[in-house]
Amino acid sequence: MNLSQLETLLTISKTMSFRKAGELLNLTQPAVSAQIKSLEDEFKTVLIDRNQPVTLTDSGKLFLEHAEQILNTVDNLKQKLADLNQIPQGHIVLGTTTSIAIQILPRILSYFQDQFPLIKTTILSMSSSQIVAQIENGTVDIGIGYLLEKSPSLVSSVLYYDTFELVVSPDHPLAQYTHATMDMLKDVPLIMLSPDTVGRRFADDVFRKHNIHPHVVMDLSSSEEVKRMVELNLGAAIVSKLTISNELKRGTMKIVQVNELEIAHPVGVMYRSGRYLNSAMQQFLNDLKGMPENQFVSSE
Repeated sequence: MNLSQLETLLTISKTMSFRKAGELLNLTQPAVSAQIKSLEDEFKTVLIDRNQPVTLTDSGKLFLEHAEQILNTVDNLKQKLADLNQIPQGHIVLGTTTSIAIQILPRILSYFQDQFPLIKTTILSMSSSQIVAQIENGTVDIGIGYLLEKSPSLVSSVLYYDTFELVVSPDHPLAQYTHATMDMLKDVPLIMLSPDTVGRRFADDVFRKHNIHPHVVMDLSSSEEVKRMVELNLGAAIVSKLTISNELKRGTMKIVQVNELEIAHPVGVMYRSGRYLNSAMQQFLNDLKGMPENQFVSSE
């Protein structure tokens, strides 16, 4: 058995075709067949049902699980050996919310990639609760999001604090006020983030504590969508203060302060406890934790 045979089996499992696997691996179809036949002979089992479309047998599925573990172990070994050269390099999968990806990451990554061109980053956008789950199952290396309840499986560090604010269009009836009470929001049409977001859960909790059933006219998946609807004066909204700096400067949106919303929420970086940190991850974490808070909350 050799690694190329395992890679061939993995590729066949994804493409469900000997021909397509060969094209991806730059091998002829007979060479692909020979590699799989060699594995089957060595382990005295049938790994692949060769009817169309090609599928793995039960033995093949079991074999594939171990093949993936072996290939991951080899990749980790290669990375550790490369790290001995002390040149930060490698691949980082970042998980973050849409608003953070738009507002913060461009400033961070432009600097980081100029300094360390050998480090590749992939950004996946998701909710803060999904970030935690994706880190725990290994899909995401490093997460940046709202820090929820403490988890023994995660290492986290606060980067800055954010608040959620009530915002309206300058033409909205509430725009004449600098402050509003919770009672004033009872019948106001609200454009809200989706229920799985930290901001929505926080807003729902505040309304619940004051026995208010908010008049929600829209549920949207991202802060950018919410802001556009507010600018069109289709309703008021409760969004992250960090996300609205440009709209405030342009005068297309106004904050109406509500005392009950003035709670600081920690935003931070997190990764799985006990995992190996390659040189790319170590460098990124060091740079991120070393940045002053105004680098994140700046309105520039």
